[in-house]
Amino acid sequence: MAPAAEAVHRSTTAQSVLDAQLELWHHTFGYVKSMALKSALDLRIPDAIHHHGGAATLFQIATKITLHQSKVPCLRRLMRVLSVTGIFTTPERPSAADDGEHVYALTPASRLLVAGSSSSANVSPFLALMLDSVFVSPFFRLGEWLLQRDEQQPNDGPSSSLFEVAHAGKKPWDLAEGNPEFSALFHDGMVADSRFVMDIIIKECGDVCFHGISSLVDVAGGLGGASQAISKAFPHVACSVLDLPHVVADAPTGTGVKYIAGDMFQSVPPANAVLLKWILHDWGDAECVKILRNCKKAVPPRNAGGKVIILDMVVGAGPSSDVKHRETQVLFDLFIMFVNGVERNEQEWKKIIFEAGFSDYKILPVLGVRSIIEVYP
Repeated sequence: MAPAAEAVHRSTTAQSVLDAQLELWHHTFGYVKSMALKSALDLRIPDAIHHHGGAATLFQIATKITLHQSKVPCLRRLMRVLSVTGIFTTPERPSAADDGEHVYALTPASRLLVAGSSSSANVSPFLALMLDSVFVSPFFRLGEWLLQRDEQQPNDGPSSSLFEVAHAGKKPWDLAEGNPEFSALFHDGMVADSRFVMDIIIKECGDVCFHGISSLVDVAGGLGGASQAISKAFPHVACSVLDLPHVVADAPTGTGVKYIAGDMFQSVPPANAVLLKWILHDWGDAECVKILRNCKKAVPPRNAGGKVIILDMVVGAGPSSDVKHRETQVLFDLFIMFVNGVERNEQEWKKIIFEAGFSDYKILPVLGVRSIIEVYP
């Protein structure tokens, strides 16, 4: 081989190794992106930029969030990460020194983080919950947890979830019950996500989902955020919420929604339609079949308008060419595993739907990484 060709060969080999290292570094330091986003939420940086009309200098942001002058260089580095990763944008090219006059502007993503935006468009509380150490810290023990021996049969799933191992046997809702601060974080996060997704459902496909329905029961619907939205948009639909007694005890009054204390594993009150919003992904197949069978008993036949409306993720549904879409779905599937939950693909949904005795289903991939699944008796 000629010397020049040998040099090119070595260079190509070296570049492939460096590319491999880059791939590993990109994954290794990926958590820094999450923590940078958490810091932006903690500091309310989107609100600070919004306060200045949607674009603000570094010094304006620092002043609004009352940052000490000594930390301004650190804020500059945080803002650079948040801009490179698409949370904010930089409409003006920075000078070499970046003297604090560099402008940072909101993007469609960070506009969803502004507390002053409409209640349905603010997802900050949900992201704050997902990024809280209570949820993040168990993943430091994921490998250790996977190697632990388990007495359960393979199809029954692990006996103790990753979350329970990290939090002395408590599930998230158990922790919320005994910790007022986490309870408020949990409640606010769930309400924010419910408002966000229900606003889209009602505006974009409400006539399809709720057409011909005169009554609906929201199973495990908490304090009724979803039901209240449906009741307000479709006054002819009599909405009720089924949840555990201690949840219903805190239900608001004067909402036009009826609250029923009960257990979805025991029975579901009768209605034209049953709503299961982000419920089934918390449970294994056997539990889901039991819940769905109770839902089937609660609704009339299909020719009388009976159906179950599931709002959940269908892994693989949506644009197959969108790498970020597919990656987010499988990332969330691994995330929900920490409470022994699972995000299912269509075949896995089909299995539990038919095992519960339903005759047909339809998937509407219209909620980003989530879908609407209509299930018919």
